[in-house]
Amino acid sequence: MNHQSIADSRPGGAWLEISTERRNPATVDLDTRSTTAILEAMNNEDAVVPGAVRAVLPPLSQLVDRAVEAVQGGRRVHYFGAGTSGRLGVLDAAELLPTFNLEEGVVVAHHAGGDAALVRALENVEDSWESGASDAADVAPGDVCVGIAASGRTPYVGGALETARRRGASTALITCAREPELGSLADFVLIADTGAEILAGSTRLKAGSAQKLILNGFSTALMIRLGKTWSNLMVSMVATNEKLRARTVRILMEATGQEEDLCRSSLELSDGDLRVALLCMFNDVSPEDARAALASTRGSVRAATEFLNTQGSNSTTTA
Repeated sequence: MNHQSIADSRPGGAWLEISTERRNPATVDLDTRSTTAILEAMNNEDAVVPGAVRAVLPPLSQLVDRAVEAVQGGRRVHYFGAGTSGRLGVLDAAELLPTFNLEEGVVVAHHAGGDAALVRALENVEDSWESGASDAADVAPGDVCVGIAASGRTPYVGGALETARRRGASTALITCAREPELGSLADFVLIADTGAEILAGSTRLKAGSAQKLILNGFSTALMIRLGKTWSNLMVSMVATNEKLRARTVRILMEATGQEEDLCRSSLELSDGDLRVALLCMFNDVSPEDARAALASTRGSVRAATEFLNTQGSNSTTTA
């Protein structure tokens, strides 16, 4: 792959052939429309997004399974992106820590230009293949590296994926381009074809929405597969404020069917750890035994419950 050609071709006609950059014939009179008509046009185009995302579910499922294997094996997941795509990766990774009590450093987001580019647009930083390669320097064999690039050709993402692959990582590309130029660098290519934006080239719109949904699906399914939930409840969440502490009580009440006072008491005895409280109430064990079961099952409440049931059965048999 000619790294330089990707950046150099941007000003010319080749760049305009990318599906995400094309002009939308349905909105050529956009600037003459009323506010309501503009919003209706956006809403009409937004309706395309769920179908485009559904088309990538098969490779997305395979990517999740690969990431589960990686994380269970002590490896990491990396996101690489620039501009809107990069910010979406940062947002997704950051929200996993409080929502699922994920250990820091398991899912890592790399954004072209670093922290400064998160709140201030530094569009030129995405053109550096070398910068992406540098940011991927700490990728280890067995890691999973996900490049996020609406256009499918962002040099920063290309440099990261090329380096990651060379270092023995699995690679994926999330894109909205029909023929992504970086596709050859990815083991998993997820193309959500959202077509032309209502405002030509503004990929923070449909393309951004599609990428957000794909990242939501990837990380949420990954956390569920890793045992970070019980049923459809967020039992691994970190309660850092009054709203979240009240939520843990409600979740415990929902899961166990017990009264509020009993659930509050169990949480207090469990030092606020909802997983521990659940296991104590489900299995009539001490917080110490619950923590030991969680440690033996990588933090999965369901697996820990099965573990405790097995232990109880063994004790009964022995007796």
